[in-house]
Order: sequence, then structure tokens, then C-alpha cells
Amino acid sequence: MQKNRPTKPIQSRPATYVPSELLVLKGVGKHFGSVKANSKVSFAIEKGTIHALIGENGAGKSTCAKMIFGMYPPDEGEIFFKGRKAIFSSPVQAKMVGIGMVHQHFMLAGPIPAIDHIILDENKPFRTFVDYLIPLNRSKKKKELKILSEKYNMPVPWDSLVENLSVGTQQRIEILKLLHANTDLLILDEPTAVLNPLEIEAFFKQLRILKEAGKTIIIITHKLSEVRAIADQVTIFRQGQVVGTFKTFEKSAQELAELMVGRALIEQHVPRDKMGSGNHTLSIRDLSLNLNGVTKLEKVTFFMRQKEIVGIAGVEGNGQSELLNSLIRPRIYKGSLKGVIDYKEHLITDLSSDEIRTMGIAFVPEDRLAQAMATELSVEENFILGQQRSSMFSKMGIIFYQKVREKLARATKTFDIRPANGSMPAGHLSGGNQQKLIMARELMSDPGLLIVAQPTRGVDIGASEKIHEQILNVKKEGGSVLLVSSDLDELKKLCDRILVMYSGKIVSQFYYYEFDDRSIGAAMGGASPT
Repeated sequence: MQKNRPTKPIQSRPATYVPSELLVLKGVGKHFGSVKANSKVSFAIEKGTIHALIGENGAGKSTCAKMIFGMYPPDEGEIFFKGRKAIFSSPVQAKMVGIGMVHQHFMLAGPIPAIDHIILDENKPFRTFVDYLIPLNRSKKKKELKILSEKYNMPVPWDSLVENLSVGTQQRIEILKLLHANTDLLILDEPTAVLNPLEIEAFFKQLRILKEAGKTIIIITHKLSEVRAIADQVTIFRQGQVVGTFKTFEKSAQELAELMVGRALIEQHVPRDKMGSGNHTLSIRDLSLNLNGVTKLEKVTFFMRQKEIVGIAGVEGNGQSELLNSLIRPRIYKGSLKGVIDYKEHLITDLSSDEIRTMGIAFVPEDRLAQAMATELSVEENFILGQQRSSMFSKMGIIFYQKVREKLARATKTFDIRPANGSMPAGHLSGGNQQKLIMARELMSDPGLLIVAQPTRGVDIGASEKIHEQILNVKKEGGSVLLVSSDLDELKKLCDRILVMYSGKIVSQFYYYEFDDRSIGAAMGGASPT
């Protein structure tokens, strides 16, 4: 039995440190081959505070967090936790001393009840054979978890399968796993990326409760408005190094953004037009979808014109995904989809995805990893994914890779895709650079209609600026854009009109001169329009 016990974290005698500092990094570095992900990273986090790590995609934030959590050993420098030097060979060791991490993509199994994730995660490294013979007392565990969830205002239906729970509830499960393990330092990687505005507001209240209870929180985010709303201090990363650590109130959002990207940011001018300036491009009439007796879309009706950006707002799960699928791959709903979809007066309801694309419609899906990329394939192979049969790149089934590389080189420069290496696996790109690659692929054929979902989810401010620029360019060149986003600020910035979806229906419409957070948020929650 002794042989199977995990080794304890290696700790030296106490080092000299300021008592209020829970975590200290001194000259920490990490490299992967010739790539330096972090170099000479130094900063400190005070106990009982919320500390934000910000920076562009690939700036080294997540790598640094993974070293703190024991996923990567540092190649140089030292990490001190609670005044002692800490060297972790695995996340298990980090969890044993009170460090936990909630990843951007949750580590949950859909078909398993919520309570089982807590039970399976319990840190009992010294179990004996007898322990495995004792039946689990789920009712006792539920009582424990009810007390814990009420203490931190994080309700969870513990008997429900995770796959049936909202994203916000799944996030609570991940956080409660850490709290149940008596975690002192919680690392949250892009925690608001999958939440709607109402969920974000509730989430921040929960973070403040955790802080008041003495917990210390690291939040990795790209959203500077959120940093200023919730964080006590902020550490800024650029190109793997720390630019500086500041009290949040010391810097404006503009100053933080410019420190992140290392240059001045120019506010984009967004021309608006009440009704667009051209003919109808997309018309949807009485679109309804019923799957297994459940209404997903109910008489959805709207139109779009040339040179118009129309936004779809709504809490996730109110029909946005089904609407997008109906537009780009309607055949998957054959027999269940009713109504009319036409593009430039051509009916597309019964067409295949390939046929719809050849008509000049481009599509950027909401989940890039599951729906838009093959991460094990190279960057250049992903760049032509879905267009490998196009006359632009092939003839009689033979792909001309020289043409692919020439087109990719131009796109890499235009979209600032880094690193500029077409032969590397696409999975090695940061999330923001993956998104820019997908946008470049979809826009290279100059589409008349761009359908784009969550274009800047998990994307830094520099990459967001570039993506927004390209979306606006579609409008400038005479195209239309249907933009689905959970980021209300993004919709207000880019759109001529915003349509609000609730329970599978379009319940409200707002023109750009009517945009108001409270009114749009109320409509997203199902309130009747005023």
C-alpha cells in the first residue's frame, strides 16, 4: 500500500516573505522547444484578493497558471505558496496544499449526475481495501453540499445529469469541487467566456462572497471591463513576460489594453444605417422546428439587407444554435423544419451545406474546436478545410499546395496570425489565432453573407480588434453579416439592429439608436417589450 501513496509536494523551510502574500513568483520561465512561453515572470498575489491576469492570446497567461497548478514544471525561477517554496510534479500535489483550477473547458462528464463529480474528485490518497467496500452515502453527501452551496450562494440540482444543466450551473459544480476540497487559491481560466450578461452579474456576486470568506482568486480574462469591475489587482502579460502589476483603479481600460498589445489602439468607426442600403439578401419567414416533441424554433421571421449587420442576442439555449444550423445545414432537420429561408430570392431550405456555401454564404460556428477545425491537421490544411475542392486550390482532385501557401501567407499578414507557420498543427495555435485562421478561411471568397457565432469568445483585445475590422469590412464591401454573440457590448458596437431570441422566438428588435443594456437584458430574460 505504501508504494502507491502519492509523494507530498517538495517544500523547503519557510522563505522570507510579506505575510499578506499568498503566492509569489520569482523569475519563473517555461519553454517548449525553441518557443519561450514564459520568461522571468515575477509577481505576487495578496491573500483574500481577486487578482486578474490579462494579455493577448499566446502571451503566457495560461502557461503561467498551469505552472502554479502543477500541470507544467517551471524550467527556471521559483514559486512560493504560503511562504514556502513549492515544487509540484502534478496537479494532485497542488490540490493537496490548497491550489485548484477551473479550466476554460470544464472537466465534467455529461452522462454523470452532478453529485458524482464531487464524490469522484474527493482527495483520499490513502484509501485501504476496506474503504472500497463501504457503500457511498449520497444523502449525507448531498446535505454537506447543500450547506456548502448555500454558504457561497451557488445552487446546484445535485441529482441532475451534468449534460442537462446550464453552462453557468456546470461552472458552479467546478468551483464547488474546489471549495469542497478546502482550496485556498482558486484559478479561473476565462470564467465568463461562456456566460451571458445576467449570469456574469450573478457570478461576480459569488466571487465577492468567496473573497469575503477569505478565498484568493486568480481570474484569467480578456474582458477589461470585467477586470475593472471585479479585480483588486491586475498583472499584464506580453510576449511571455510580465509588463507590470497594478492596483486596478490605477489604470483605465484603455491604458490596460495598450499595455497588453504594446501599441495605441484606435477606436473603430462603425457607420450605421437604420434599414441597410440595398436589396434583401436573407429572408426568413415562419421558420419553425420541432425535435422529439420539443419546440426549438417558433415562427421565426426576419430579413436582412445588403451592407447591414444584424445581431442575435439571447441567453444560450433559446434557439440560436438551431437557427444557425437551419441556415447553414438545413438537411439535418429534414422533415422537422418548416417555413421559408431564401438567399437573394433562391430557396435554400433543402440545399446541402456545400451547395449553400457555393452561393456565397460563409459560416463561422460557435464552437471552433468541435465544428470548424481539425486540430491535429496542419494550419494550411485547416485553411482550406471545406474548400479543398475549390478551383482556387485544386484541379481534378489534385491540391496545389503552392497556391495554398501563397493564399495563406497573405491571410496570415492580413489577420496577424501568429506564429506564421503553415506546417505546424493547428492545435498548437492559441485560441485567438485559431479563430483568426477560421475567419480568414471563411472570408477569402468574399461572401455575400457572413453568418458568424461568438466571433471573439475567449479572444484577446488585439485579436478581437482584427476580427471586428474584418466583420465591418464585409459590410463595407456590400455584404451582410448575421452576428450571434453572448457579448452584448460586441453586438452594440457592430450591429445596425439587434434581434432578441427567447424560447425559440424573436421577441424584440432594437435599432442602433435604441440600444440599452437594461431593455435588451430584460428581453433576453423573457420580459415583455415596453
